Amino acid sequence: MEDILKYLQVHVPFRMLEGGFLDTVIAKGISPEIGFDCAILDATGKDRFREVADRFSDAGLRVTFHAPFMDLRPGAIDPRIREVSRERIQQVFDLVPLFRPRTIVCHPSFDSRYYVSSERKWLENSTLTWSTFVEQAAEFDTLLLLENVYEKEPRQFVHLLTALDSLRVRFCLDTGHCNAFSDAPLSSWLEELGTFLGEVHLHDNDGSRDAHLPIGEGNFPFMELFGFLKTKVNRPILTLEAHSADHLSRTLETLRKNRLFGLI
Repeated sequence: MEDILKYLQVHVPFRMLEGGFLDTVIAKGISPEIGFDCAILDATGKDRFREVADRFSDAGLRVTFHAPFMDLRPGAIDPRIREVSRERIQQVFDLVPLFRPRTIVCHPSFDSRYYVSSERKWLENSTLTWSTFVEQAAEFDTLLLLENVYEKEPRQFVHLLTALDSLRVRFCLDTGHCNAFSDAPLSSWLEELGTFLGEVHLHDNDGSRDAHLPIGEGNFPFMELFGFLKTKVNRPILTLEAHSADHLSRTLETLRKNRLFGLI
């Protein structure tokens, strides 16, 4: 059977690429979705980032990015909070010329419990923030992907992606977040955002919390998802978000047995 890793990205925090783990990732042929956090962005020099980028390029491995998200509010009502959020995300975009990632995944961070009566203002502010990054994505021939987390329905993404109106910004469906936090069924997310779909983060849970279980060990409807993906001419990037080597191994085995649920 063809190696399943040829069809997948695997989430790998940049901090894990130190201490010899970079050699392991390359030896196993893992194309990484590199996750950046505030500490790494502030403490790591450009030469080290360039060294890692060159290693992946020399190995012929595809790279995608996951921008930091903790504490960030790209659509914040307070302009100073919004600016700090923009500056932190910009640090990741500054690395794009080194790595040439296929995509950059970011969180728009809408939460109905937080923006109780400010959804319209959140949309206006978010559109202003993300429009600058859409321009940069076009300049560097990559895609900006906006990922669901606490959004209970697809409406906010439909409005934001429509307002941005660019093929350089797409939707990233996170299966675990959808299962744990959404009030809308998967069918609604696919129907309303299927034309925007650029990437899917694959992990599982039982609906009670974001447990990042291996595929098939929770109750997310993967058969429905992969059945939908079979109908897509331009299929999204598939990224595994396992939180341990054992979980990654179990997910890969499930995907191998099911030949990526019929996609290969």
